[in-house]
Amino acid sequence: MNLSDFDYHLPPHLIAQEPATPRDHSRLLVYERSTGLITDDHFYNLPGHLTPGTTLVMNNSRVEKARLLFGSVEVFILRQFGTDTAEALVRPGRKFRLGRTTALTDEISAETLAVEEDGTRRIRFNLNLDDPRFDPFRFTPFPPYIRQNEELAARYQTVIARHDGSKAAPTAGLHFTGELLDRLSAMGIPKAEITLHVGLGTFAPVKVDNVDDHRLHEERYLISRDAAAQLNSARHITAVGTTTARVLESAVKADTSGSAPNSIRESGHDSAPQTGNAGNPPRLSARHFEPCEGSTDIFIRPGYTFRGLDQLITNFHLPKSTLLMMIAAFMGYEEMRRIYAHAIREEYRFYSFGDAMLIK
Repeated sequence: MNLSDFDYHLPPHLIAQEPATPRDHSRLLVYERSTGLITDDHFYNLPGHLTPGTTLVMNNSRVEKARLLFGSVEVFILRQFGTDTAEALVRPGRKFRLGRTTALTDEISAETLAVEEDGTRRIRFNLNLDDPRFDPFRFTPFPPYIRQNEELAARYQTVIARHDGSKAAPTAGLHFTGELLDRLSAMGIPKAEITLHVGLGTFAPVKVDNVDDHRLHEERYLISRDAAAQLNSARHITAVGTTTARVLESAVKADTSGSAPNSIRESGHDSAPQTGNAGNPPRLSARHFEPCEGSTDIFIRPGYTFRGLDQLITNFHLPKSTLLMMIAAFMGYEEMRRIYAHAIREEYRFYSFGDAMLIK
């Protein structure tokens, strides 16, 4: 498929700049794949749309303050090496030439050790990165379509966020409150927690016309022993967010004769040339998960067969994004176009702080 197949026009006023208050008062579009039925509701009514026996799988990664602002100079930490060295995006680039030491404050400086082809730098600070002298300059990395507002930083974390490492929030989880999770648990819908650290590549544009030529970024993940046991005992699995879906689809054992790799990285990116299952997919009695840790660059797009989940809760995603391609794979391309047209017509709020959709 071509990149233009995933384009659509979104009126700017539908891009949410702040979340609903309370969290679960966002709107919820419920789509049933077996019938094509659309229901417009609110997220606090989610329990009425889920079947007892479903296990919610949620990403408990926490957004770290990876954006360092020193006046007009920005250093965005992508990955840390040791205590004082990092791979980073920098701005302006002219201040971070190879071999140069840049004074960031009276006490903080950074030496540029390498300049990569994509513009990223490897830099070494004169202080350890956990030094408290960095604290006044640390900021939450909001997506580029949201105005920087540190007062909203706490709302850009899920209520179960506990493991630092993400550069962006697993946004489908932002709609849940502790009280809503308690209600779900009381009606027989428990949650299992996995960890996937969302990388900055989440916002990276697709730059090729043929989407099959795109290569997705890697993201680190963990499925604990307890989480694997919960997944294996679940009658149905509802993934909360595309990050959770990526882990489940990478780690699942699809049958009793084969097994998923313990390092999800082995799954690779080429995950589309399979028979699609949009509509009313079969549930796999042999589905199995094992505790595992590694990284995944799986790229899910139309034509992919889902094995690790039965339902998906997600936000409304950017045009031409790999997240939108995953949604098209799960509900069917034409249905994705229809549902998004409905959401725009009904003025749902889009993107990270926007409304949610349950795909059943």
